[in-house]
Amino acid sequence: MSENVTYIEKLTRKEYDLKGLPRVLAVIISLTAIAFSIFHLYTSGFGTLPSWQHRAVHVSFGLLLLFMLFPFSKVKGFRLYDLIPIVLSCLVLFFTIFDYPAIEYRTGQPNMMDLIIGTLLIVLIIEGVRRTNGMMMSLLILFFLFYIFLGPYFPGLLGHQGYSYGKMIDTLFISTSGIFSAPVYTSSTVIVLFIIFGAFFLKSGAGKFFIDFAYVLVGRKRGGPALTAVASSAMLGTITGNGAANVAITGAFTIPMMKKIGYSPRFAAGVESVASQGGQLMPPIMGASIFIMAELIGVPYIELIAYALIPAILYFLIAGIMVYTQAVKLGLKGAPDEEIPKFSEVWKRVYFFLPIIFIIGLMLMGFSPIIAGLYSILLTIVLSYLNKENWMSWRDILACLESAAKGSMIVVSACAGAGIIVGSVVLTGLGTRFSRLAVDISGESLVLLLILVMVASIILGMGMSTVSAYVILAVLAAPALINLGVSPIAAHMFVFYYGVMSGLTPPVAITAYTAAGIAGSPPNATAITATKIGLGGFIVPFMFVYNEALLLQEASTSLILSVITSILGAASIVFFIQGYLIRKTTLIERLLFLSASIVLIIPGLLTDIIGIICLSSAILLQVFIKNYTNHVDNINQKAEQGG
Repeated sequence: MSENVTYIEKLTRKEYDLKGLPRVLAVIISLTAIAFSIFHLYTSGFGTLPSWQHRAVHVSFGLLLLFMLFPFSKVKGFRLYDLIPIVLSCLVLFFTIFDYPAIEYRTGQPNMMDLIIGTLLIVLIIEGVRRTNGMMMSLLILFFLFYIFLGPYFPGLLGHQGYSYGKMIDTLFISTSGIFSAPVYTSSTVIVLFIIFGAFFLKSGAGKFFIDFAYVLVGRKRGGPALTAVASSAMLGTITGNGAANVAITGAFTIPMMKKIGYSPRFAAGVESVASQGGQLMPPIMGASIFIMAELIGVPYIELIAYALIPAILYFLIAGIMVYTQAVKLGLKGAPDEEIPKFSEVWKRVYFFLPIIFIIGLMLMGFSPIIAGLYSILLTIVLSYLNKENWMSWRDILACLESAAKGSMIVVSACAGAGIIVGSVVLTGLGTRFSRLAVDISGESLVLLLILVMVASIILGMGMSTVSAYVILAVLAAPALINLGVSPIAAHMFVFYYGVMSGLTPPVAITAYTAAGIAGSPPNATAITATKIGLGGFIVPFMFVYNEALLLQEASTSLILSVITSILGAASIVFFIQGYLIRKTTLIERLLFLSASIVLIIPGLLTDIIGIICLSSAILLQVFIKNYTNHVDNINQKAEQGG
């Protein structure tokens, strides 16, 4: 039985190997998880509870399940003291259900019970974040909590008057400016629903189809398995919304294939890491962060995924050119024909694209993401019956509901934790203060500020989920960029990209470490290689900040020229890094490729002309010297034969 088999599947199939977990507890966990998913499906189809109560039930219900799934110590497993947070979560859940709407009536004047329950909820969230998202984010939340009280002791712009404990609880717990702010609202209405959709989508056999489909498209080309990893992860990663999960799904297939045709374990793991992590950049779901972005900046979701499409394509294009160039450099071939799936067999399953098309189509027709997600779940279940191997029984449906609920816990806790940070920032005015400080440090230089925000984004994102990293960066770093004239869309996309890329950069590169485990390569060396391969993720944000046509913010003629020059610039940076095009580059050629990549990123006719001249010169030198070398070799060979 594989690791991803849920308790409900084991119990209903009478397979009681539950890793030491008592059968009664396994039943309770399964039923709680299924109930969590059903609650969100029901409210999606028949209307939510009142706003504050719906968010509060979502968080407290999520914490209840979280503490059932994640014990205090992973090494020791579940112990009797793990019942304490479970009982306390039940207390908070009952309070939010039965004391509503009186709680909202006490806005501005919390009573003693509000203080107690609010404190309990904050403590439970911090501990839940520690168990699911790691110690770093828990410590960050604690810092922001202490900042509320210790503001008078901070110097300069970071200082503030300080606030009372009651004011903190009122902001974080009773209002919708703290824990129950935009991240939790989005999590409770959209994100969990799309996680449920992802569970059904993968259960229906779509994961294998996307890998086979990519293999048919590019498997025969040089470095075919590596290109398959890039293509399949671009398609599948947008559904899973998690880099490490995507590695587990596609990497088990692509990494051994890459090693088989000649890629080193480290490079194979790096390719899979970059492709899997980048799946969060590809519309339509984008690791669920796109839904929060739409809420924060007030731009419709369907517009945002259109804006995000070209940068995502550029990211995967750079990764694809990188692995193809490496294959040419090493003299690698494609996968053998006998290992490529038959096109006719793959084509029979092309209907797996329908749910994604259906989601986008419904939203273009004016339906909300909630309705689109709900209907797409139903469509996915129906499509599973087109292939007997993928038929969904009632057991499979329950297993999907359980699996989705368990997969939601990282996001639920991250959004609740991020809500505490958002509330602290709102209460203390830190967002404005931090923005002014960042602008002052950069000397109002946009390029310097972009570099500072990039570094801060990567550091803050390490070890966090993409959702939590994005929310924190959105309230702290994005306003600084907006103050220097960057559009809100470009500013939020900028910090989002670097929050995603933090999953590749050492010393905490979760996605790269997961791939390293499959490939049998050193974790940190794999992370460094992944960072090199994924350079597109570090360059593309600068491209669209300086050239917002890539985000569809300018006229179509400007867009076409921008896309062409961006592709040429992306190819140039790959040739510079690899030191290879049709042969090993000389120092002059490498410098020409570097120059072309820099000036082609900067919009403008003059820079485009200079960039194209640099690129053309480097290519011509490559061809000329290659031909000259071949000519000399032929003369020498004939001379030797004549001698």
